[in-house]
Amino acid sequence: MQKIFDILINSFIEKKVGIADNFLNTALATSLKDNLIALYDNNQMLSAGTGNLDAISFDKSVRSDKIFWLDRRHNDKSENDFFDLMDEFVSYLNSTCYTGITGYEFHYAMYEKGTFYKKHMDRFRSDSSRLFSMIMYLNEDWEQSDGGELCIHHADHLQNISPNKGKSIFFKSNELLHEVLVTQKPRMSITGWLKCDAAFLNS
Repeated sequence: MQKIFDILINSFIEKKVGIADNFLNTALATSLKDNLIALYDNNQMLSAGTGNLDAISFDKSVRSDKIFWLDRRHNDKSENDFFDLMDEFVSYLNSTCYTGITGYEFHYAMYEKGTFYKKHMDRFRSDSSRLFSMIMYLNEDWEQSDGGELCIHHADHLQNISPNKGKSIFFKSNELLHEVLVTQKPRMSITGWLKCDAAFLNS
């Protein structure tokens, strides 16, 4: 995995947005996708909000995806394999880039046909713990006409990224405005944040 980790980190350093194919191998991406579909079919995914617990909003004109949080307490093999991969990546990131990551949180995300997420930043104004955003896609055979691109708003250009299976995206949570464009078919991913506790941030 070190080669893929290096691709993700080096592309982030060069272009502010890290992109690596096959961060999730085919077997893991498929099993996580199966989990997501089962959760969705059993109505276990809930409408996503914006803001943190102090001021959360459920305005579907801003964000209209459904989510379900991953957790080791689920004792699900695929989720635990994913967390093992993230532990390996965080360890590598901390040892090579001295980022001080101390934790993370991830959720499944389902964008139904016609849904989107308007332009936003990932770090809360009242909580600076999110350092890096990561998105890993689970979609088979995605075509340009399917829409649903991640649109990154750089200072001088827009960058549209297609949500192809296994691809991972990595960027600083407080730097880049971004949005999910309207999707024309179900769009599935795992999305989350690498976090740092206040003691490190204030040191």
